[in-house]
Amino acid sequence: MGWLFMSSLKGHAGPRSYLDNQFTYEREDLRSTVLASALVRMRTYYAAVEHVRDGQAPEIFAVVCLVRYNPRDREGYVFGYKDLTEHMGPVEAECPAGVLDMLTPTDNAHALAWRERCRNAIAARAKRPRLRQGMVVVFDAPLRFTDGTSHQRLAVVIDPSNPREVRFRPPAGGPLYRIGGLRRLDYAVEPPA
Repeated sequence: MGWLFMSSLKGHAGPRSYLDNQFTYEREDLRSTVLASALVRMRTYYAAVEHVRDGQAPEIFAVVCLVRYNPRDREGYVFGYKDLTEHMGPVEAECPAGVLDMLTPTDNAHALAWRERCRNAIAARAKRPRLRQGMVVVFDAPLRFTDGTSHQRLAVVIDPSNPREVRFRPPAGGPLYRIGGLRRLDYAVEPPA
Protein backbone atom coordinates (compact mmCIF):
# COMPACT_ATOMS: atom_id res chain seq x y z
CA MET A 1 0.00 0.00 0.00
CA GLY A 2 1.11 3.55 -0.65
CA TRP A 3 0.74 6.85 1.13
CA LEU A 4 -2.52 8.76 1.33
CA PHE A 5 -2.18 12.54 1.65
CA MET A 6 -4.95 15.04 2.29
CA SER A 7 -5.46 18.76 2.70
CA SER A 8 -7.25 18.58 6.07
CA LEU A 9 -7.99 16.32 9.01
CA LYS A 10 -11.70 16.57 8.16
CA GLY A 11 -12.71 18.12 11.49
CA HIS A 12 -10.62 15.87 13.74
CA ALA A 13 -8.49 17.35 16.52
CA GLY A 14 -5.27 15.74 15.32
CA PRO A 15 -3.73 12.81 13.42
CA ARG A 16 -4.42 10.30 16.21
CA SER A 17 -8.10 11.24 16.37
CA TYR A 18 -8.39 11.03 12.58
CA LEU A 19 -6.77 7.58 12.44
CA ASP A 20 -8.83 6.27 15.38
CA ASN A 21 -11.89 7.24 13.36
CA GLN A 22 -10.61 5.58 10.17
CA PHE A 23 -10.14 2.22 11.87
CA THR A 24 -13.44 2.33 13.80
CA TYR A 25 -16.34 1.39 11.55
CA GLU A 26 -19.16 -1.06 11.08
CA ARG A 27 -20.14 -3.08 8.03
CA GLU A 28 -22.71 -5.81 7.58
CA ASP A 29 -20.13 -8.58 8.19
CA LEU A 30 -17.58 -6.80 10.40
CA ARG A 31 -17.28 -4.38 13.31
CA SER A 32 -13.86 -2.72 13.70
CA THR A 33 -13.04 -0.79 16.88
CA VAL A 34 -9.88 0.96 18.04
CA LEU A 35 -9.48 -0.10 21.67
CA ALA A 36 -6.26 1.82 22.38
CA SER A 37 -3.88 3.93 20.34
CA ALA A 38 -0.75 6.04 20.60
CA LEU A 39 1.03 8.49 18.32
CA VAL A 40 4.74 8.13 19.00
CA ARG A 41 6.86 11.23 18.27
CA MET A 42 4.21 12.41 15.79
CA ARG A 43 5.66 9.93 13.28
CA THR A 44 4.15 6.53 14.02
CA TYR A 45 0.62 5.60 15.07
CA TYR A 46 0.04 2.31 16.89
CA ALA A 47 -3.42 0.91 17.63
CA ALA A 48 -5.00 -2.22 19.08
CA VAL A 49 -7.91 -2.84 16.71
CA GLU A 50 -10.66 -5.33 17.49
CA HIS A 51 -12.40 -7.07 14.60
CA VAL A 52 -15.66 -8.85 15.39
CA ARG A 53 -17.20 -11.04 12.69
CA ASP A 54 -20.45 -12.94 13.02
CA GLY A 55 -19.95 -16.38 14.52
CA GLN A 56 -16.21 -15.88 15.18
CA ALA A 57 -14.19 -15.01 18.26
CA PRO A 58 -13.05 -11.37 18.33
CA GLU A 59 -9.52 -10.75 17.08
CA ILE A 60 -7.40 -7.87 18.37
CA PHE A 61 -4.36 -7.04 16.26
CA ALA A 62 -2.02 -4.10 15.83
CA VAL A 63 -2.31 -1.43 13.16
CA VAL A 64 0.79 0.64 12.48
CA CYS A 65 0.66 3.85 10.45
CA LEU A 66 3.56 5.94 9.29
CA VAL A 67 2.48 9.57 9.74
CA ARG A 68 3.48 12.86 8.14
CA TYR A 69 1.82 15.94 9.63
CA ASN A 70 2.72 19.47 8.54
CA PRO A 71 -0.08 22.03 9.03
CA ARG A 72 1.96 24.60 7.04
CA ASP A 73 2.72 22.45 4.00
CA ARG A 74 3.32 24.68 0.97
CA GLU A 75 1.28 22.47 -1.32
CA GLY A 76 -1.59 22.19 1.15
CA TYR A 77 -1.22 18.48 1.88
CA VAL A 78 -1.10 18.82 5.65
CA PHE A 79 -1.52 15.16 6.61
CA GLY A 80 -0.50 11.83 5.17
CA TYR A 81 -0.32 8.26 6.38
CA LYS A 82 0.62 4.79 5.25
CA ASP A 83 -1.19 1.98 7.04
CA LEU A 84 0.18 -1.47 7.83
CA THR A 85 -0.72 -4.27 10.18
CA GLU A 86 1.56 -6.25 12.44
CA HIS A 87 1.11 -9.18 10.02
CA MET A 88 3.22 -7.27 7.47
CA GLY A 89 6.18 -7.13 9.87
CA PRO A 90 6.61 -3.34 10.01
CA VAL A 91 10.07 -1.90 10.67
CA GLU A 92 8.70 0.53 13.28
CA ALA A 93 8.82 -1.23 16.63
CA GLU A 94 8.15 1.36 19.36
CA CYS A 95 4.63 0.25 20.16
CA PRO A 96 3.69 1.07 23.76
CA ALA A 97 3.10 -1.81 26.17
CA GLY A 98 -0.50 -0.69 26.72
CA VAL A 99 -1.32 -1.44 23.08
CA LEU A 100 0.72 -4.67 22.92
CA ASP A 101 -0.94 -6.05 26.05
CA MET A 102 -4.36 -5.91 24.41
CA LEU A 103 -3.48 -8.02 21.35
CA THR A 104 -4.89 -11.53 21.05
CA PRO A 105 -2.52 -14.47 20.48
CA THR A 106 -1.43 -15.11 16.91
CA ASP A 107 0.58 -17.68 15.00
CA ASN A 108 1.59 -15.26 12.22
CA ALA A 109 5.41 -15.30 12.05
CA HIS A 110 5.69 -11.63 11.01
CA ALA A 111 3.41 -10.48 13.82
CA LEU A 112 5.24 -12.60 16.41
CA ALA A 113 8.63 -11.21 15.33
CA TRP A 114 7.26 -7.63 15.38
CA ARG A 115 5.79 -8.09 18.87
CA GLU A 116 9.11 -9.45 20.13
CA ARG A 117 11.01 -6.46 18.65
CA CYS A 118 8.57 -4.09 20.37
CA ARG A 119 8.96 -5.87 23.72
CA ASN A 120 12.75 -5.79 23.36
CA ALA A 121 12.64 -2.05 22.62
CA ILE A 122 10.48 -1.46 25.72
CA ALA A 123 12.94 -3.44 27.86
CA ALA A 124 15.94 -1.58 26.42
CA ARG A 125 14.33 1.83 27.12
CA ALA A 126 13.52 0.77 30.68
CA LYS A 127 17.19 -0.02 31.36
CA ARG A 128 18.46 3.36 30.25
CA PRO A 129 18.42 6.24 32.69
CA ARG A 130 16.84 9.54 31.74
CA LEU A 131 19.50 11.79 30.23
CA ARG A 132 20.37 14.70 32.49
CA GLN A 133 22.54 17.78 32.14
CA GLY A 134 26.25 16.94 32.39
CA MET A 135 25.98 13.17 31.96
CA VAL A 136 28.51 11.69 29.55
CA VAL A 137 27.20 9.23 26.98
CA VAL A 138 29.67 6.62 25.74
CA PHE A 139 28.61 5.00 22.47
CA ASP A 140 29.66 1.47 21.51
CA ALA A 141 31.16 2.87 18.30
CA PRO A 142 32.26 6.41 17.38
CA LEU A 143 29.61 8.56 15.69
CA ARG A 144 30.58 10.58 12.62
CA PHE A 145 29.08 14.07 12.27
CA THR A 146 28.56 16.35 9.29
CA ASP A 147 31.47 18.59 10.34
CA GLY A 148 33.81 15.65 9.65
CA THR A 149 34.54 14.81 13.29
CA SER A 150 33.92 11.53 15.09
CA HIS A 151 33.11 11.18 18.78
CA GLN A 152 32.48 8.23 21.05
CA ARG A 153 32.05 10.19 24.31
CA LEU A 154 29.67 13.16 24.39
CA ALA A 155 28.29 15.26 27.24
CA VAL A 156 24.55 15.88 27.50
CA VAL A 157 23.47 19.51 27.10
CA ILE A 158 19.83 20.36 27.86
CA ASP A 159 18.41 23.80 27.12
CA PRO A 160 16.45 24.88 30.23
CA SER A 161 13.95 26.76 28.09
CA ASN A 162 13.19 23.58 26.12
CA PRO A 163 14.02 20.48 28.21
CA ARG A 164 12.87 18.13 25.45
CA GLU A 165 15.71 19.30 23.20
CA VAL A 166 18.74 17.19 24.09
CA ARG A 167 22.03 18.11 22.46
CA PHE A 168 25.53 16.73 22.84
CA ARG A 169 29.02 18.22 22.88
CA PRO A 170 32.48 16.75 23.40
CA PRO A 171 33.34 16.75 27.15
CA ALA A 172 36.32 19.06 26.52
CA GLY A 173 34.06 21.57 24.75
CA GLY A 174 33.16 22.29 21.17
CA PRO A 175 30.07 22.50 18.98
CA LEU A 176 26.66 21.12 19.89
CA TYR A 177 25.39 18.08 18.01
CA ARG A 178 22.00 16.50 17.48
CA ILE A 179 21.82 12.73 17.29
CA GLY A 180 18.93 11.30 15.30
CA GLY A 181 17.69 7.86 16.29
CA LEU A 182 19.38 7.96 19.70
CA ARG A 183 16.99 5.29 20.99
CA ARG A 184 18.32 2.82 18.44
CA LEU A 185 21.99 3.31 19.35
CA ASP A 186 23.88 1.27 21.91
CA TYR A 187 25.48 3.37 24.62
CA ALA A 188 26.32 3.57 28.31
CA VAL A 189 25.93 6.60 30.58
CA GLU A 190 28.48 8.01 32.99
CA PRO A 191 27.11 10.12 35.84
CA PRO A 192 27.81 13.89 35.85
CA ALA A 193 31.26 14.88 37.09
